[in-house]
Amino acid sequence: MPMNNLLTAAQMRAAETAAIESGAVTGLELMERAGRGVVEAAFAHWPDLSRAPQRALVLCGPGNNGGDGFVVARLLKEWGWDVQAFLLGDPERLPPDARANQRRWSALGTTRPIDDARAAAAAGDAALVVDALFGTGLTRPLEGVLADLVARPASRCVAVDIPSGLCADSGRVLGAAMRADLTVTFHSAKPGHYLADGPGHCGALAVADIGLRDGDVPGAISLCPAPGAARLAKGAGAHKYGHGHALVLTGGAGRTGAARLAARAALRVGAGLVTLGVPGSAQMEVAAQITALMLTRLDGAEGLAAALEDRRLTALCLGPGLGIERARALVPVALRAAHAPGVVLDADALTAFEDAPETLFEMLHAGCILTPHAGEFARLFPDIAETLNAPATKGPAYSRVDATRAAAECAGCVVLLKGPDTVIAVPDGSCSIHAAHYDRAAPWLATAGSGDVLAGLVTGMMARGLGPAQAAEAAAWLHVEAARRFGPGLIAEDLPETMPQVLRALGV
Repeated sequence: MPMNNLLTAAQMRAAETAAIESGAVTGLELMERAGRGVVEAAFAHWPDLSRAPQRALVLCGPGNNGGDGFVVARLLKEWGWDVQAFLLGDPERLPPDARANQRRWSALGTTRPIDDARAAAAAGDAALVVDALFGTGLTRPLEGVLADLVARPASRCVAVDIPSGLCADSGRVLGAAMRADLTVTFHSAKPGHYLADGPGHCGALAVADIGLRDGDVPGAISLCPAPGAARLAKGAGAHKYGHGHALVLTGGAGRTGAARLAARAALRVGAGLVTLGVPGSAQMEVAAQITALMLTRLDGAEGLAAALEDRRLTALCLGPGLGIERARALVPVALRAAHAPGVVLDADALTAFEDAPETLFEMLHAGCILTPHAGEFARLFPDIAETLNAPATKGPAYSRVDATRAAAECAGCVVLLKGPDTVIAVPDGSCSIHAAHYDRAAPWLATAGSGDVLAGLVTGMMARGLGPAQAAEAAAWLHVEAARRFGPGLIAEDLPETMPQVLRALGV
């Protein structure tokens, strides 16, 4: 399966079971490959660890994750390390493959009870702590002595598959969770590596190949890929209207900056023509601020209805700085137009319907995208948000993926839930994640106006002819890439201006 797909714990178990039942591999072979993958990834991440002798503490749990840990312990011992292995529970009660690897380890060293590990870890003289306590199948919160055990170790820590205490499907902490410096997972990353608390607990992330065959997994979540150059390029001799015409509506005087940011982003990402629809009170203000963008006076519902008679319009953006009253007047016109271009609803266009979200949902159609941040999401989908924000008491915990999928089904259109772990869902359940973490980290995006730019990028991609989900995915990737390319000191105005560099780097 493509490496940009993320497997839930259940999907990963199914993939392993299918491989074993087919006779292609045994459980012991998978465990050996997993343990070897952890050692190789740790040595690659910390080259100094390849020099023996050094000391390691290996914390093994009562399941197959513990079996992986015993493989790691044996391999490090064979490399010349001083290795201490600790087990939670009775060796005789380990699953068969894990028990077999515990016996292999016993030929080289002893297995001590897990209670001894706390004192050993506190000493801080180990070069490496290996967290193989609980893997992706954790269903209960860690409490008491287990919570104490996963408190931040004094040494460098590598987690096997996922840090113990972290829900692999949601990235939420179940009671308490290990904070690793490196997490090595197998075959495919899991949603929990990218969602919620996951990145903060995983440290760096490596995916080890354990020889499972690629294949389609129904319902798999994908990571947003970089958009292809062909999709972003403009053909020679093409007319501006051949690349779409976007209309971005502004608020009144003193409230036009957000819409101007969105419009500039739509133009920079390749829309052939972008027009700002401006009320008379702000017409001079906007005219003094723009050059490449077009301007049309658009005061109210009748003005928008008249503008929508132009069938060359291919995308609308309503919300950034629009104002609540203006949003209530204009959104219904945009959604009920006989000529229905793609519609991006953001900010005020969402908040305007917080008292009666069902009124908005009845008007939405398949060509719409909602782009809420967490607060706007809670206003439109209070019951879903309440479930998402409730404490995680068992695994798999309710996730941002679950919430966004439920919202998309409720709204009947694509929903892009903004955040460092942006989630994009389609009513049919298809879902993707763009996480600004690991090698895609972009902390500079936490600045006023960056969400308005994202709305504009989505609008520009829709204007150019992409479907709502594809436009949202491409925009999310480009948004983060522009921030990464610009770097510290970023303000929202910099994002559209960095887009040409991003496009060139993609080969456009």
